[in-house]
Amino acid sequence: MLSKINIANEAFGNWKKKTIAERMVLVKNLQLELEKNRNYYATLITKEMNKPITQSLAEVDKCGLLCDFYINNAAVFLETKHIKTEAVESFVTYEPLGVLLGIMPWNFPFWQVFRFAIPSIIAGNVVLVKHASNVPESAQSIENLFIKSGFPEGIYQNIAIKSDKVSEIIAHPFVKAVSLTGSEAAGSSVAAQAGKYLKKSLLELGGSNAFIVCNDANIDQTIRIAVNARMQNAGQSCIAAKRFLIHQDIFEAFTEKYKKALSELIQGDPMHPETQIGPMARIDLAEDLEKQVNQSVSMGAKIILGGQREGAFYSPTIITKVTPEMPVFKEETFGPVAVLLSFKTLDEAIALSNLSEFGLGVSIFTQNVESIKTRIPEFNEGAVFINEMVKSDPRLPFGGVKKSGYGRELAEEGIKEFVNTKTVVIQHF
Repeated sequence: MLSKINIANEAFGNWKKKTIAERMVLVKNLQLELEKNRNYYATLITKEMNKPITQSLAEVDKCGLLCDFYINNAAVFLETKHIKTEAVESFVTYEPLGVLLGIMPWNFPFWQVFRFAIPSIIAGNVVLVKHASNVPESAQSIENLFIKSGFPEGIYQNIAIKSDKVSEIIAHPFVKAVSLTGSEAAGSSVAAQAGKYLKKSLLELGGSNAFIVCNDANIDQTIRIAVNARMQNAGQSCIAAKRFLIHQDIFEAFTEKYKKALSELIQGDPMHPETQIGPMARIDLAEDLEKQVNQSVSMGAKIILGGQREGAFYSPTIITKVTPEMPVFKEETFGPVAVLLSFKTLDEAIALSNLSEFGLGVSIFTQNVESIKTRIPEFNEGAVFINEMVKSDPRLPFGGVKKSGYGRELAEEGIKEFVNTKTVVIQHF
């Protein structure tokens, strides 16, 4: 581990001197290599964590889009900004910090890494990545991809270590910052370690996104979005819609149509192209979800669809008669479980949406868009999507508030998270 940190630090000495254009040549090589072998990488993802193969292919393609976005925009994002003051010359530069540690999750084993590593490396940093233990082949294949693309040794390194060794890396003087995507507990621990050594941290943690459906929404179109918003990747996504808040006037109609749509999803072997719902990534994760559901049922919730587990398979599930005290409302449910509640007024819906320790994103469906736009400041979220599911996009900053973490990935904000914003003032005597 120490040797890899030393290699990274030595590599940084040369990498930071490269121009953005020089770095971008290698990023383009990586993009082309990724696209050429997309089936291979997608198969790795599906094999290791059971994502349906069509969704794994989409994940790989999205990584390519991220590369393309920064290839076309990074130079503008990082260019020196000249500011008029009383001095002869004033400007701001954006310089790399050095060696960064990324702690990455299993649910999007390529995308999560790429959105951390690509902008960081383009900015002139070098990265060490501690990936999730259940996706070791994906983890190593990403490092191999950087090597095949011509990146110098030490720019990107995979470090196969246990979680109890992370604190040693954060403490090392060569490591300047850390980015974690994962659980609230892991984020709290990493943030404490980073704070102890006065190092910057970025946390992208859990979410319990509300999906609000007003009484004037187009139900059929909203249902189509609602299926994907909850069931993509078997519901194993921090930004998945988890709490569905439906206006009382359309609650019954929405519930019946949503129940029918979920019951028609094809479950099976994730390697088959027609499969829409595969097993969850691990049996213990399915067991944890089962406990949350069963405890909520014991408190009065009602399962109207699904609720069965067979090994790592957990059937698409809808739960009603839910109250905010129940685990399926107040905790993050990381699997294919949709919680449905009704509301009378938009004020009530906003209050229910905000009644969460998480604050990653919210979706609102209505035909009265202009009215909803005036209420955007009332949502305590990192993102508000109107007539669309919450999703990440390389062009838009991504991150949350409250226990969903802090800092932003993607877009211009993301590439500037791990730079030294340096002020320069020049005066002549």
